[in-house]
Amino acid sequence: MTELQTTTTYFKKPGKSNTERALDLAMARAGELGIRKIIVATTAGDTGAAAAQKFRDFDVFAVTHSTGFKKANEQELEEENREAIEEAGVRILTCQHAFGGVNRAVRKKFDTTELDEIIAHTFRRFGEGMKVVVEIVLMAADAGLVRTDEAVMCIAGTGRGADTVVVLKPANAQTFFEVEVLEVVCRPAPSHPGFSD
Repeated sequence: MTELQTTTTYFKKPGKSNTERALDLAMARAGELGIRKIIVATTAGDTGAAAAQKFRDFDVFAVTHSTGFKKANEQELEEENREAIEEAGVRILTCQHAFGGVNRAVRKKFDTTELDEIIAHTFRRFGEGMKVVVEIVLMAADAGLVRTDEAVMCIAGTGRGADTVVVLKPANAQTFFEVEVLEVVCRPAPSHPGFSD
């Protein structure tokens, strides 16, 4: 056999209205591929809590915004959602963003563009969720939550909720160029005539 065919689902509009379907697609494809590790981006915690319930028999990690991302000393993960995520046995990762951190401080101070932001903007050409899935897989690998030689399923979205599911081979931030996007399970549709109603 010289080819392998898989299906990518394209959502007509980005955003949290796709969360339930994105999680269902992630569950189905993870089962088909035998993937046991799921990494999900979550801000206020709604998506993390939903994934925690959906992936009860999986090894799930919820990755939050860093504390102070929006406001000094403030964590955006709501306590009620934190409790629901942790009660389901999901581990929460809160740390510096792979495409942010100190470089973001340089940008804000000197009104310039830093290398990590160029990388982030490049991934955004494929959608906001695509940038986030790559970022959280780096963060999870750096925290030692996932191995760099095993495929994982990453779930993220545009704004709130989930609309992007990608199978990735992780890498550490210092070996960023070893990250592999193995399969796109779903994402928002590109805006070109072939995807219009």
